[in-house]
Amino acid sequence: MFQEISYTLIFGKPLIMYLGILTLLSFLATASIAIMNMKGITTIPFAWHPRLAVFSICLALIHGALGVLAYF
Repeated sequence: MFQEISYTLIFGKPLIMYLGILTLLSFLATASIAIMNMKGITTIPFAWHPRLAVFSICLALIHGALGVLAYF
């Protein structure tokens, strides 16, 4: 069942690949908010940093679970 979900093709690539890319971009965005605020660039308020971190961790857990559970 999880293998079917993980390897569902979207534009010829599996869903798990897109989740991995989205997770990486989300972690990079989270880090960039902290770096920009340390340098004094407050385009995105620091209050968004913890929210985006929680979102990134949830995406990573879903991505990891789909990757591992596809083989059980």
